[in-house]
Amino acid sequence: MRELDAVVVGAGIAGLYMLHRLRGLGLSTVVYEAGDGVGGTWYWNRYPGARCDVESLEYSYSFSPELEQEWVWTEKFPAQPEILRYLEHVADRFDLRRDIRFQTRVTSARFDEGANRWLVTTAPGETGETGETVSARFCVMATGCLSVSKKPEVPGLERFRGTSYHTGHWPREGVDFTGLRVGVIGTGSSGIQSIPIIAEQAAHLTVFQRTPNFSFPAQNAPLDEETQRARKAVYPEHRQRARESGFGVPGEAGQTSALDADAEERRLVYQAGWERGSLVGILQCFNDLLVNEKANDTAAEFVRAKIREMVDDPETAAALSPAGHPIGTKRPCLDTGYYTTYNRDDVSLIDLRRSPIAEITETGVRTTGTDHELDSLVFATGFDAMTGALLAVDIRGRDDLSLRQKWAAGPRAYLGLGTAGFPNLFMITGPGSPSVLSNMMVSIEQHVEWIGDCLRYMRDHDLTSIEATPEAEDDWVRHVERIGSRTLYPKADSWYMGANVPGKPRVFMPYIGGVGTYRKTCEEVAAKHYTGFTFDRLSPHPDPRRRCP
Repeated sequence: MRELDAVVVGAGIAGLYMLHRLRGLGLSTVVYEAGDGVGGTWYWNRYPGARCDVESLEYSYSFSPELEQEWVWTEKFPAQPEILRYLEHVADRFDLRRDIRFQTRVTSARFDEGANRWLVTTAPGETGETGETVSARFCVMATGCLSVSKKPEVPGLERFRGTSYHTGHWPREGVDFTGLRVGVIGTGSSGIQSIPIIAEQAAHLTVFQRTPNFSFPAQNAPLDEETQRARKAVYPEHRQRARESGFGVPGEAGQTSALDADAEERRLVYQAGWERGSLVGILQCFNDLLVNEKANDTAAEFVRAKIREMVDDPETAAALSPAGHPIGTKRPCLDTGYYTTYNRDDVSLIDLRRSPIAEITETGVRTTGTDHELDSLVFATGFDAMTGALLAVDIRGRDDLSLRQKWAAGPRAYLGLGTAGFPNLFMITGPGSPSVLSNMMVSIEQHVEWIGDCLRYMRDHDLTSIEATPEAEDDWVRHVERIGSRTLYPKADSWYMGANVPGKPRVFMPYIGGVGTYRKTCEEVAAKHYTGFTFDRLSPHPDPRRRCP
């Protein structure tokens, strides 16, 4: 059996940087990746209109000043092909591919208590390679928060005789919908991005919407050279502000309550936020929009008024206007021409709250009382977020306890980095960290660097394993829940809460205390010799200053 220092699962943004960092520590490492290329979510999500909702000059690595300066972005919000080219460039620039095993899916990871090592097993490859088991001191799950797709829970999916696609697993060669009757199920981010483009191709597009979402105009535009030069000149300072911010993106948040302003003052402030073209442009207008429902209502009504302005048909506008959850408590979207798409004669909106899907038939979708004849179906139905990819691997720690068993009532982790009973297992942007409530690039880099510094500390102090204590884990889980309960987030049936997956525990999974606050906590934990973690030592060390904390 091959022995390694570390195994990393996933070759997306997190896995690539983790490999680079582990190499810098001199650790032998292999990365297993299910796809045949790097990129993670940007490898799989190739649907029409796929685009990042964080600006390109923010959504990029900061660990290499040379990389920062040499790469030139073309748009304010990068499209999937450009992000993938960037990540492929990173893989080539730092010679990362030689330690990545593509088309290799990890099926299990079992902790061998006698050897203090992880036994990581892969499935046979799609091109005939046999599976293998390797032994590693450390196992790092870089599997991503939005990587296990889900289809709608309706009968008859297998009966449809037309073509069907999921936005999370789009064909590399693309899809031509010209002249076809297309149905899109789902109006989350991938639906909102793809619907305007599919509508331009299809003979007729039918959108099946269960829950309308809030979406803001992206205000996307080409990036000129001067804008990039100006940012690159101050990148170190700008990146630091991002690390200290609430959402991982620098910005001035409002300092007053929405309820302290009169209606016209609020309208002007919201209009400025609307024109920013940002996920947090509206949410940062006032300081109480995510904690005070009456204040939140003022922002929600501003956006609903915008929808009524853009959509010609009042009934359609009403169906597209969210009313069942506070704005921001489901991940908002950025769009280009989404709402005005419904002004087209060849686009229909089916409100599933009034007319639910009964079944998928051989020829389309049957809702209450109506058959919708279709040639193609697109499932824009999202993901089993945050825990799905972790629990898809049979991970077993001490006493053969499976992670799935331990998390049966909801995920439990200390800082979102480790979980008690699973030594030397690290999660990048796991539950209990800012992750999906932040600029993922900032949160990923922070976790990778924390893990790298921790492994260096272990090497310098002759420590063989690290494990979160149950007490620290319990305290952190309670803290995450307590902070979340002070906000409006738990009021929404969102994927933040696991509500989009039948049977999944309803737990608010990310940490909403802020990227900067969370980073400071992690730094304090490390400065105090990794308080909340226990270590095993390689051998007794004569220097009392090097005692295991």
